[in-house]
Amino acid sequence: MKLSKEFKVGLFMVVAFTLLYFGFNFLKGTDFFSSNHKYYAVYQNVDKLTESNQVFLNGYAVGRVSDIQIQQHLDRVVVELDIDSEIVLTDSSVAMLNGELLGGRFIQLDMHGTGGRVLEADDTIRSEVAKGIMDFLAQNAGPVASNLTTTLKNVNHLLDGLTSNSRRLDTMLRGLETTPGLLNQTLRTANSNINDLGTNFKTVAANLNGTLEELKPTIANFHTLSDSLKQMELNNTVKKAQQSLAKLNETLARLNKGDNTASKLLTEDTLYVNLNKLLVSFDSLAKHFNKNPRHFLAPLGKSSKTIERDLARQRKEEEKKKQ
Repeated sequence: MKLSKEFKVGLFMVVAFTLLYFGFNFLKGTDFFSSNHKYYAVYQNVDKLTESNQVFLNGYAVGRVSDIQIQQHLDRVVVELDIDSEIVLTDSSVAMLNGELLGGRFIQLDMHGTGGRVLEADDTIRSEVAKGIMDFLAQNAGPVASNLTTTLKNVNHLLDGLTSNSRRLDTMLRGLETTPGLLNQTLRTANSNINDLGTNFKTVAANLNGTLEELKPTIANFHTLSDSLKQMELNNTVKKAQQSLAKLNETLARLNKGDNTASKLLTEDTLYVNLNKLLVSFDSLAKHFNKNPRHFLAPLGKSSKTIERDLARQRKEEEKKKQ
């Protein structure tokens, strides 16, 4: 039997439309070779739920959303669920509208036990909406914000403490920087006093040498006096003795007059007082260093208040020992 072209075209179109229909429904998740039951769930807001979204039971896909209808007069959304007929639902079962973190929606079946009346096909199942991540955040935003505020306060307190410690450390370092300068200044002053003392000693020695040189003729005259008495007349000897005594008196008068270094050394105690003060200062510094070496050698030094407190305590201990 020979088929006409029109019949072939018509048959091809029927087969094509049939395949297109079954293929489209297959892509939507419709299984034509399995027996499913339809159930209905009613929600106030399906929150972007669409047809062909999955229905899960304990994480396993047991159906899909086959249709979504809006009941305008009841302000409700009716969702048709196409569920495997082997799944037995009861009046205690719940169709929980749930969502994924990235925004996808699905229906989660909660059985809540096996008791209760068994639902028939086309019955309405209880429906609920699970709380999403935003609801959880909104519910816990208050405690989280309070904890965050407390944490920020603690961080600010810690930063304030670090700033205060930094200022204290900076002050200590500045004090440590000035301590060598003060010590160097003290040493320079002591060296200057020692140099002045040495110069004064040299001057005094030179003056004494000059005085001795001036007295040498007189001493020589005394040595030769006995010989002169033998060789010269008594008057000449007495005259020379008077001249020598006059020179000696002149020298003594110059010493008593106080207009030269030798006379000041003999008549004034300034050099002795300064030298004594310098020796007392060095003795006090040596005792302080022996008793409290940490005041000079500690890594960060000691504050002036701490040093004064240690010295006062030591003075009290020394007074108790004397008593």
